[in-house]
Parts: sequence; structure tokens; C-alpha cells
Amino acid sequence: MFREWCFCSKYLGTRFVIYLFTKYVIYAYNIGMYIRTIKRKNKDGSVVEYVQLANNVWNKEKGFAQAQVIHSFGRSDQLDVEALKRLIKSMSRFLTPEDSAQLEHRDDDIKIISSRPAGGAHLLRSLWDRLRIDQCVRKALDQRSFTAPIAEALFAMVANRALAPSSKLAIEQWAAEEVFLGNNEPLQVQHLYRAMDFLLEHEHTIQQEVFWSTASLLNLTVDLIFFDTTNTYFEIDEPGPSELKAYGKSKDKRDDLPQVTIGLAVTREGIPVRCWVLPGNQHDSQCVDQVQKDLNSWNLGRVVWVMDRGMSSQANQKILQRAGGQYILGEKLSGTKLNEDALSRPGRFKTIADNLQIKEVFAGDGTAKQRYVIAYNPQQAELDRIHREQILERLACELEVLNKNNKTKAQCNLLLHRSMGRYVKELKSGTLKIDKAKVKQDEKLDGKYLLSTSDLHLSAEDIALGYKQLLEVERAFRTLKSTLSLRPVYHSKDDRIRSHVLICWLALLLVRIAEVETGQSWPKIRQQIQQQNLIDLFGTNGRILQHTELTPSQRNILNKLKIKPPKRILSVESAS
Repeated sequence: MFREWCFCSKYLGTRFVIYLFTKYVIYAYNIGMYIRTIKRKNKDGSVVEYVQLANNVWNKEKGFAQAQVIHSFGRSDQLDVEALKRLIKSMSRFLTPEDSAQLEHRDDDIKIISSRPAGGAHLLRSLWDRLRIDQCVRKALDQRSFTAPIAEALFAMVANRALAPSSKLAIEQWAAEEVFLGNNEPLQVQHLYRAMDFLLEHEHTIQQEVFWSTASLLNLTVDLIFFDTTNTYFEIDEPGPSELKAYGKSKDKRDDLPQVTIGLAVTREGIPVRCWVLPGNQHDSQCVDQVQKDLNSWNLGRVVWVMDRGMSSQANQKILQRAGGQYILGEKLSGTKLNEDALSRPGRFKTIADNLQIKEVFAGDGTAKQRYVIAYNPQQAELDRIHREQILERLACELEVLNKNNKTKAQCNLLLHRSMGRYVKELKSGTLKIDKAKVKQDEKLDGKYLLSTSDLHLSAEDIALGYKQLLEVERAFRTLKSTLSLRPVYHSKDDRIRSHVLICWLALLLVRIAEVETGQSWPKIRQQIQQQNLIDLFGTNGRILQHTELTPSQRNILNKLKIKPPKRILSVESAS
């Protein structure tokens, strides 16, 4: 409150000076002094109010604090206002010009015009500038002549994804009324669409420069690059030509809707490196060539690619080794002779972490010789066993009914069933029964996963632990779909779909950095930081824009992110 006292030191009204001295604490949290009023009743029944400068002093004997009067200002109706003004003026010498800004108003004259969340935008803007994203964008803008605020529009769309995801049409109102972004001019819908077109036009340059800027500032390690894909579907299949939207195998189990495929590469810290928007009917293994070529042009140095079993093929292994690259690939536990040979090799498992055991084997001969790491999770093995027993129990009941009634159609459906069908075999008589050999074979694979690698220098331990970090990509996808609301996609044209995904990628970059450096999830960070507001106050003598005080948790978040708190007083405007 000391600052508010100083606002009135030069030309504020007398009544407000008295009001401050009688109602508010003077620098209470720092020097312990405060203004208090006491009332005394005279013999004639009248009540007189006195104003005192006091300080709380701890009484060790009584075990509590007691007020100690430092100075008495006398009766409240006889205060020496000029003396109070001189006191305030003398104290204001120790403040900055900003702190000494002045605005005349009475308490009952003040009106709150608006109160908008500002903390989240301040955090994102600071990261945006710290990573030099604005610099990258404006560098590309130098090549064009735009009258529209492209850079501000781009940041607004990214901030919206992170703070309150909505359609592009809704962002216009959101930016104007529901959040404080610090824009110099209002944003319009056409500005947003122009910014999207600009972003797509310069996507390769911006992605590369943003990544290198991020890697340099955060000292990221790019020895391992984790890559995976996901899908996002469209609720309505709008007519019109599209190279992206297509029907394919949906990871969201929505094969009935058109979709696009999104590829994402991240570092071992979970920081997104680059994203790709691919046709929805393209198999995962078909995108490896494009992904490798795109990142190889960045000259990342020696890189080990880490991918799931959907990417595994001999062709992709050769692609990933192009230009000196290496790979760690998840492999199917059955289906290829080489993989089955690797799983059958003898050897003792070594424990390297909780619920993780490994052994290294080689399979194949000559040029076909392949290095493998077999990983075993005892906890997962128990879960696999329980799950299989539940399937077999259900299967036994189904077989008992079917074999009695000889329902051919139902038998066919059971043979083709996604989970139960693998444990069913048909006898020559047409009777179905449980395939015990298949059950026994699967028991040997409980809790295991198979990794192949071309790198002869990485230890088996590093290979297994490195592959586990592939979960960071899955985590990033969950953030994209849930926290950043990648879906629903309100666009039908391919260019706008690509641009929308790029905006989500930029938002993911800021969010993941915030999570990594604070150790908190983005929803938790957002919930805390968005409670800091920008208050627009208006009185008879002027207007003031002021941020609310930071809470300890908000300050802690900003400190961990190396972000300076926003200015307490943003602006002061005199009515005159």
C-alpha cells in the first residue's frame, strides 16, 4: 500500500490522503508499521477518533504481539494534512518514477471497468520472446510487405491454444475482451487467416530457426530423436478435393470418419523438434523417408532415430542409416524369422531399473546379422497374464454355446474376433477349440518387447532406457489432443489444416518448455498463473491499468522460467 500513498503525494485530494492514512497499512510486510485509529468516549457521550502510527512488537512473556504507538497524529477531524503530504513526499524520494506515478481519486469514486486474466499471456509472451520466435517470424516478415499485424495475430492464435482453445472466429472476441495480450491494436479475423497463410508459406524456415534457437538457449541434446504419428479426424466430411483428408486406420478408433496423420519428432527432454501433416490413409512406415530427408537437411550431426514397431521394416532401416544416421526400432514379437530367432536366443536378463530387465542378443548371419535388446517388465508380464486369462475364460463360454448350437456365422465371427480369435483353432469336424499351443507361445512373451538397433556403440541399457523415452511423444500427442484441443479442426482446406497443426506445434513447444523447467503440468501452471489479472480502474480524476499482486506460487513459476514479473502499474492517464 505504500505505493498507493505515494500516488497521492503531489496533487491528490485531501480527503483521499486522510483516507489512506486512516485505512491502509504502510509498508506492513516490510517494515511492520501501520496506521490505526482508536476511539475514545468523552464524559458527555461524544466519541473522538484518533489516528496513530503503530508497530507490532512481540511480547515474549505474554506470547503474542502488542501494538506500540510510534507517533500520534491527533484527532482525525483535526489532522495536519499539509504535514502528512510532506511526510509522503519525503518517503517518495526512495521510489522510482514509475512508483511515484499519480492518479487522483476517492475510494467511492473508483469504478472497475474490467478485469482480464493476464498472467498466462505474460508467461507465454516471455517464452515466445526468450526463444526468439518473434524474431524468427519478423525476419520472415521482412521479405514481405504486410499492413496487417501478422506477428501479433500469430502469437494470439498460439496463446489461445494454450490458454482457452477456440475457433479462429472466436479468437477475435477472446483477444479483445477475455484476456490481456498486450496488443497495440485490435485483431480481426482476416488478420488471423493472413497470419495462417504466412506461417504455412514459411513453415520450413520458421520450424528450423525456432528449433535451433530453442536448442541453443536450452542447451538441448539432439543425439536421440523420437518420432511417432497420430491421427485427428473430422466430424463432418465436407465435399471438395483434399490430398490430406482420407479414410484410414484410426488410432482414435474412428475409421468411419476422414482423418489426417500428424507426425511429431521430439528430443529426449520431450521438446518438439518438428511436425508433419500427412495424408490420413498413409501407413506409418511410408512417412519415414520424408521425415528423415527433412531433418537430415538441418545438419543435426550424429542422430539415433527412435521409432515404434509400426515404422519397422528393412527399407526403413536403410533409410534411417542414410547419411550416417542410426536407429532404435521397436519390433513385432512374431511374424519374422529373424525376430523369432532373437527371442529364442539363450541368455540371462539383467535388472537395470524398477520393473525393467534386459538382455542383448544377435540374430542372423553375415550382412543380415542384427543386434537386438530384449526388454522384460515383470509387472507388465503379470498384467498380460491376467488379461489373457480373462480372454480365455470368456472364450471358453463362447465355445461351449457355439459348439452346441453349431452356429456357423457366429463361429466365423469368433475366429475373426480381435482378441479371442488368436486363441481359437478349427478342427476338421468344424468344431472350434482353444489353441493351447498358441496360449503357451504367448505366455513366453508376457511382459517382453523387442528392440533392434544399428548402433554398435550404445550400451544395451541406454538402448532400452532410450526407447522408454518414446513415451514422451505419446505424452506430447495427449497434450495436443486434450490440453491444446487439436480437435475439433474447424478447417476444411488442406492449407488451413496444415497451418492449424503448425500453430498447435508452436503452442506445444511453449507448453512443454514450461512443464520441463517448472516440473509441473501445464493445466496446473495455467490454473495458477491465469489468476493474475489486469485491472482497469477509472475515477473522476483519471484511469489506471494495474496488475494484481503475484501470489507466492505464481512468483515461483516465473522464477523457474527466468521470467520477470509484469509491471505492477502498466499505465496511468490523467482525466485532464
